[in-house]
Amino acid sequence: MSAEVEAVLFIFGLIALGYLAGVSGYLKAEAGDALAEFAVSVAVPLLLFKTMQSADFHGAASWSLWITYFTSVAIAWALGQFVTTRVFGRDARAGVVGGVSASFSNTVLLGIPLVLGVFGQAGFEILALIVSVHLVVMMAASIVVFAILDGSRDGAPRPVALVSDFFGKLLRNPLIIGILAGLAFRFTGLQLPGLGLRFVDALAGIAGPLALFSIGLGLRRYGIAGNLRAGVALAGLKLIVMPAATLALALALGLPPLAAQVAVITAALPTGVNAYLIAVQFGTGQAISTNAMMIATSCAAVTTSLWLLVLQAVFG
Repeated sequence: MSAEVEAVLFIFGLIALGYLAGVSGYLKAEAGDALAEFAVSVAVPLLLFKTMQSADFHGAASWSLWITYFTSVAIAWALGQFVTTRVFGRDARAGVVGGVSASFSNTVLLGIPLVLGVFGQAGFEILALIVSVHLVVMMAASIVVFAILDGSRDGAPRPVALVSDFFGKLLRNPLIIGILAGLAFRFTGLQLPGLGLRFVDALAGIAGPLALFSIGLGLRRYGIAGNLRAGVALAGLKLIVMPAATLALALALGLPPLAAQVAVITAALPTGVNAYLIAVQFGTGQAISTNAMMIATSCAAVTTSLWLLVLQAVFG
């Protein structure tokens, strides 16, 4: 067994342990929400702060990386929306949720520990470039598409209210705060005192295991409901089509090998919980998003290992 595959199995094993703790009743499923909230609100923002403050991004080719990754996002989104509306006969609003479910990777709770485990700190610094704009791009795209659909149905969209709400949520997001604070320290040359650095290191160090365990513990709460075929189709787009498109684009654009591998593995991550939160916010497609998230997460240990073998064959 290669070290990369072993790292994947370890990471998904932590998710499985969290799920077993919930399904056996050893821990309450609600504890998963609390752990995830702590990870997303405290531990991961500090990890991003630390990375943005001190990382060496030279050679990461940020624009090529973003073009590669978000073009594959657009492809998966368009296919997910098409499948949801044309194949499974759902309305246009549910189609947007299908598109989001086929393209919104779990970059934070799963992506960060996975990339750290497989590619180390250098790989995580590349992932941080994706994370720094991922939430902004995906949420903005969702709001714009829903505004267009609502405008065609109920009258003109309210751009001022939408933009105000979007930036209000964005500036209150702990991940964005961690990224911006890290960049502020980087560009001003400020340094944390020794005690502050110890606090950051201690809390950032538990981000990965805590996030993974919370994913497993929280999975029991979502469950699978409704039409399974749509969930399977969207999970297939997320786990197979999106990373395949990312690999093709990375090769076509000449992305550096490490950046290309991180981009592909990030694209191969299962659907994140934000897809479900978007469905709840706009009141449609909740079953579609939960099915896609559950099925993709359940299959991701196998598909991620296969993609690592593909990357090893391509890049050596």
